[in-house]
Amino acid sequence: MESFDGTRPIGGRSATLEPFQVIAKPAGAICNLGCEYCFYLSKESLYPGGRFRMSEGVLDAYLRQMIRSHNGRKVAIAYQGGEPTLMGLDFFRRAVALAERYRQPGQQIEHVLQTNGTLLTKEWCRFLKSHDFLVGLSVDGPRDLHDAFRRDKRGGPTFTKVMRGMRHLQDSGVRFNILCTVNAANADSPVEVYRFFRDSCGACFIQFIPIVEKRLLAADCSHGEQSVRSVTPGKWGQFLIAVFDEWLHGDVGRVFVQMFETALASWMGMPPTMCVFAEVCGRGVALEHNGDVYSCDHFVDCDHLLGNVGAIDLADLVSSPSQRSFGEAKRRALPRCCLICDVRFACNGECPKNRFARTQDGETGLNYLCAGYKAFFHHIDAPMRLMATLVNSGRQAREIMALFASAQRNEPCPCGSGQKAKRCHGR
Repeated sequence: MESFDGTRPIGGRSATLEPFQVIAKPAGAICNLGCEYCFYLSKESLYPGGRFRMSEGVLDAYLRQMIRSHNGRKVAIAYQGGEPTLMGLDFFRRAVALAERYRQPGQQIEHVLQTNGTLLTKEWCRFLKSHDFLVGLSVDGPRDLHDAFRRDKRGGPTFTKVMRGMRHLQDSGVRFNILCTVNAANADSPVEVYRFFRDSCGACFIQFIPIVEKRLLAADCSHGEQSVRSVTPGKWGQFLIAVFDEWLHGDVGRVFVQMFETALASWMGMPPTMCVFAEVCGRGVALEHNGDVYSCDHFVDCDHLLGNVGAIDLADLVSSPSQRSFGEAKRRALPRCCLICDVRFACNGECPKNRFARTQDGETGLNYLCAGYKAFFHHIDAPMRLMATLVNSGRQAREIMALFASAQRNEPCPCGSGQKAKRCHGR
């Protein structure tokens, strides 16, 4: 999915002029699946007895405030869940009509839908195509890897239904991205997973998201350990490295992997396009079905409730002192080893939700996945430098593939590391 630019410091009312992103959850945490690692299903407990259906009034307030706050610029209207398609097609027909009512002259609106795909039909996809929705489809790889944790409420497999939904998207010509979680089930199969998306699904845009489930071991939430479903730091790094090397040899400029795209931006000195790698955050909030706005999709709890769009404008909530403090804390809370790390420019400590490990000297706030990210960023350093040089000189990043295609396994790696290709970036 396209990401907002969450890299600029937030300050004062002028911050309302900066773009921000809202992840709207029209059905709240309600979903027709029961994925074992889903962090959002438990959020249903925040609203006991709730109907979990966004009203016309909340939808109107969200769209009017979101579109107005972007003042004629391109704006993404994003729906997630739970499972947003549970709201039915009529809800989204009204949403598109309302967005068009509030769209300013010359303003471009992009509708974005993140779905598990199991409820998509031909009718759904004709609608999505007619309004040029960008769809994020959740798939974790081939059948056995996908069905390991992505199961329905009765524990049944979902792969067949998801693939049916994907075929409907393809037949209707709907733009879609693959969103894949990397977990204990698929972490050992990086190339198999990537090739499945590329060759069997025909995906040109892929996102990989690590599953990190924390079990707290301290009352102050400063320390915890991962669940059995979580990817380990080492395997996360190995997964990214293996996919990167496969991509580097044949898919640069053809398949867009979000992690690699944002890394190249960092190596070129540009703002990262993923909020988790931004120096500060806070420009992406979550909107619940009843209009409540929370600091982040991963911080939907009582401590991070900013207010309700029925009483306070979205732009004011995003620019509020509490949200500014939340965003700045990402930078302020970095442990010393991160401050002096040679890949901090690309990582910035990743997402605060994963900062529950301790450094070697016992300091809190280290990202659980640190070792994996460090291995990955070190591995891609030389190729990223080469691609950045190509792009900055007016050439194409994909030209790098020719350099690596001619390298023999026992020859020096074209990246310049001095190692043999087979031990570096060779196949």
